[in-house]
Amino acid sequence: MAAKTSSRFSSQQRVVLAGSEKASLSAATGEKPARPSSVLTVSVIVRRKSPLNTKRLGKDRLTRAQYRQQHAADPAAITLVRAFAKEFGLAVEKGTPKPERRTIKLTGTVSAMQKAFGVTLTQKVLDGTTYRVREGSIQLPAELTGAVEAVLGLDNRPQAQPHFRVLDSAINAGTGGTKGFARAHAAAAGTSYTPVQVGELYQFPQGATAAGQTIGIIELGGGYRAADLTAYFKGLGQKAPKVTAVSVDKGKNSPGNANGADGEVMLDIEVSASVAPGAKIVVYFAPNTDQGFIDAISSAVHDTTNKPSVISISWGGPESSWTAQAMTALDAACQSAAALGITVTVAAGDNGSSDGATGNNVDFPASSPHVLACGGTKLIGSGSTITSEVVWNELASSEGATGGGVSNVFALPSWQANAHVPAPSGSTGGRGVPDVCGDADPVTGYQVRVDGQSLVIGGTSAVAPLWAGLIALNNQQNGKSAGFIQPQIYAAKAASAFHDIVSGNNGAFSAGPGWDACTGLGSPIGSKIIALLGASASAGKKGGGKKPVPKPTKKKSVPARKRS
Repeated sequence: MAAKTSSRFSSQQRVVLAGSEKASLSAATGEKPARPSSVLTVSVIVRRKSPLNTKRLGKDRLTRAQYRQQHAADPAAITLVRAFAKEFGLAVEKGTPKPERRTIKLTGTVSAMQKAFGVTLTQKVLDGTTYRVREGSIQLPAELTGAVEAVLGLDNRPQAQPHFRVLDSAINAGTGGTKGFARAHAAAAGTSYTPVQVGELYQFPQGATAAGQTIGIIELGGGYRAADLTAYFKGLGQKAPKVTAVSVDKGKNSPGNANGADGEVMLDIEVSASVAPGAKIVVYFAPNTDQGFIDAISSAVHDTTNKPSVISISWGGPESSWTAQAMTALDAACQSAAALGITVTVAAGDNGSSDGATGNNVDFPASSPHVLACGGTKLIGSGSTITSEVVWNELASSEGATGGGVSNVFALPSWQANAHVPAPSGSTGGRGVPDVCGDADPVTGYQVRVDGQSLVIGGTSAVAPLWAGLIALNNQQNGKSAGFIQPQIYAAKAASAFHDIVSGNNGAFSAGPGWDACTGLGSPIGSKIIALLGASASAGKKGGGKKPVPKPTKKKSVPARKRS
């Protein structure tokens, strides 16, 4: 009997795990078999007890206890995976899955993983770094069909790129266009701003704070130094925020130099914290893999210690660069955020309507219908007066352009039904990107500090934390988290809360009245956004009434720094 039990899964017919097909790493060299004795850890994501009602997101909200009770991992699926792991000599990481999570961590050798998941693992060299690679599909025993939704971590090739661009910097000379970090070279003199000045132009309520709020930031590389943050915020006349680093899948706060991902990390912290003074910042560091990315988002969403009310993401890649299982798993994590009343803001990409690939593409996770996709503009103004705002498009001078377009994966959401989103280029999809926008052109970029250097950085990477800061202000002012805001902001009455961008294009798509595939609904009129979201918050709050939003004060503005 024992022998029969031990071969329960190995004797079953193998079935392809839907969506697990992974493309070959054609740009890599030096292929050889992965060392059989090498040890790795994979994330196995199992089905929920019951599916979330995505049609009610933004209308209903679950407590964490309700979520755990109704939508955590299916116990039957957990039992199956544990038995499967035992048979193939894989160790289940202690404490997984956590009560609210659906991720079971399994650790074992390359040899055991290959047998368990029906794959061949090799080593390949890409840009001087050796990665563990799998190509083709994952094959699971038939009994696991439906119970397992994704298996992540067999392959550890890079998944995403940060969407920031450094303007006119000496850094560019040595690293222009390499390592996935976009660099911009100033074709002409520009005007740059502190994030506070950008907030003033967008009428963020002056004198308001985000005390009591926590902004979560997802990072897949790089790091920050406390000394830089102290110096930067002192220069702004602000108290430096409390910043906490959380390690996910052994990712760490690893500051290097301004040539790497530190520019992304510092931009995200400095923009979000300076426009939302008083907010705590929690940075979730994870490896740049599909496993790391998804585990980081899930960790932030279900972090009951820090409890972020808004999560900012400035990393991504074309939909075509993702496996279907990874997109489904990441989108599901964002659905969970929406159900729990957490807003997720995501950069829409910096390579125009192509997103750096062939044809028209949108960036993921910005294309998830459960995140607030953030496009980019070129912003010119002074004080609280905007004199010009057009689509960010500097492709002619190799300085990038806002991402935007139509998803070929995710269907048109109900709240976008009247937005006149163009048809997708494929037979599936329909979700329009972006939802909103903000200043992103490096020529009108943000003054930040990175590794002791003062730089001007743009990219849609700046827009996600800018909107995260606005959401944090909103959450403090209205006494309730905004959560999933698309149903509210796409309503006709919400148009007056945006600056409608009607000039420019990102390649294939042009701006025009109303929503467009360059700038979405437009850039924020901060105080009006907060009033709009507050009206909804007060409607669902016992006793009614929302906290008043401070009106912008007429204070003397610090002039934007001119670049020569």
